[in-house]
Order: sequence, then C-alpha cells, then structure tokens
Amino acid sequence: MGNSRSSLQLPEEDIANISKETGFTANQIERLWSRFSSLDKQQKGHLTREDFLRIPELAINPLGDRIVHAFFRDSRQQQQNMGGGVGSPDPERNGSSGGNGSTADDMEQEVVNFCDFVRVLAHFRPLKKNVEKNKLNGREEKLRFAFRMYDLDGDDKISKEELLAVLTMMVGANISEDQLISIAERTIMEADLDKDNLISFDEFKNVLERTDVEQKMSIRFLD
Repeated sequence: MGNSRSSLQLPEEDIANISKETGFTANQIERLWSRFSSLDKQQKGHLTREDFLRIPELAINPLGDRIVHAFFRDSRQQQQNMGGGVGSPDPERNGSSGGNGSTADDMEQEVVNFCDFVRVLAHFRPLKKNVEKNKLNGREEKLRFAFRMYDLDGDDKISKEELLAVLTMMVGANISEDQLISIAERTIMEADLDKDNLISFDEFKNVLERTDVEQKMSIRFLD
C-alpha cells in the first residue's frame, strides 16, 4: 500500500508545514484533498472559477460569484505575501507543469492549487481556545475575507457603487432600486469616518465591531 498520503503528491514535510500554518491535522488535510480531487474532475492539479461554481451550494447562492471572487483574491494575496513557500513551484520537484504548485501561467489564468485551497478554507475553521492555532481563522482574517467580497475592483476600498452592486445581488428585485440606493448611502455615511465617501477595511471592521464574525464565518465542514 505504501504511504497512505502518497495520493496528495506532497512530501510529509510539506503536509506538516501546511498543518502548522492552517491548524488542520494531517488527517483533515487528507480529507480536504479528497474534496479538492472531487472538484478537480479533469485532474489538472488546480481549480478554476468554473470548478467552484459547480458546487451546488455556491451555484444557488446569490453571492456565490462574490464568494468565489474573494476566494481567488485571498489565494493570490497569500501567494504574494509568502513569496514562495509551501505550494510554490519547485522546478526539481514538480517540473515545468507545476504539479501542486502555482506557475506564472496559473496566476494569469486564476487557478487555485491544493495548498491555496487549504489555506483559504482555514479562514472558516471554528475558533479554538488555543489562540496560537488561529493564525488564519482569527477575527481579522475572517473580516478581510468578507471585505474582499464587497471590494469589487480590489482597491482596498468599498464605494457606494460596489456596496449597491452586492446589495442588489443579495436581495434581487425584492427591494426597489431607490430603497437600495438609500441603504447604500446611509451605510456609507455611517461607516465613513474619514469622509472620503468610501469604506476602508478599518472602517469596515468598526461597523462590524459588535458582530459575532467568528461564529458567522465558521463552517464545520470536517465534522
């Protein structure tokens, strides 16, 4: 049978590093690999936006496209912050095709490899009492993910137009356009502390200060 984790195509050292970074156990990482593989039907070694949008829960969610958008933005941001590390291409290990790592072509095509997949899902792990294990699923990281769902153009600010677009996705035709505009304008006015008619991440955090983000953005997907 050999190594039970050989199907992951990652060395034990990388699995240990992913576990340390995300808080997932080695067994949980194996189970996430099974989910990743079930989405990667063509065995490309990465997932595209289309792969995610085939998930029934996302396909019927009015914000499904925004969730996927935030997922890919978060993945790119983490790759840039890491500047390599686990999941980055290793020519000697993976060859020019990249294996489980990301190549320059992958970045242009907006794909998520397995390591990126696990890191982003770590944001949704329920909080543990041991704070050291909450590197990626703490309150601030969860809020950053939510913020990216509203920040459509990726400029780290939420404009009235962006807020209105997301509100429209959420409620559809249930509320008139005038009412939605009024809600967007009132939200901007209440949140915009520096009066630039935009909502920064710090202002976004301030608005949600009393919201139980830790629980609302936690998913027990490995129970």
